[in-house]
Amino acid sequence: QVQLVESGGGLVQPGGSLRLSCAASGRILSLDTMGWYRQAPGKERELVADITSGGGPNYVDSVKGRFTISRDNAKKTVALQMNSLKPEDTAVYYCKARILLYSSADYTIYWGQGTQVTVSS
Repeated sequence: QVQLVESGGGLVQPGGSLRLSCAASGRILSLDTMGWYRQAPGKERELVADITSGGGPNYVDSVKGRFTISRDNAKKTVALQMNSLKPEDTAVYYCKARILLYSSADYTIYWGQGTQVTVSS
């Protein structure tokens, strides 16, 4: 019904930058909060940042000042600009979106398949 496709992951040096993008497709009536989560080996998945339909952002403390989340409602995309990357940022990053379909009466949470981000020298 709905697909969330992430792109932009890769290998970067500490201090480098990377931009992740997530595109939503399907019979979407409304996109509510969208966000990015990450999961490192042996650790639980954690919220990195999310953004409301009106553009209000929220960040985990460890990325404040380094990461910026944004969205384009017309294109149904959400992006995460990551600057000053650290080895501790290494993880699989997942896109998450709360979506109302034309065929549904309720909002549903959808997840992307994830994209690998590796920060290493």
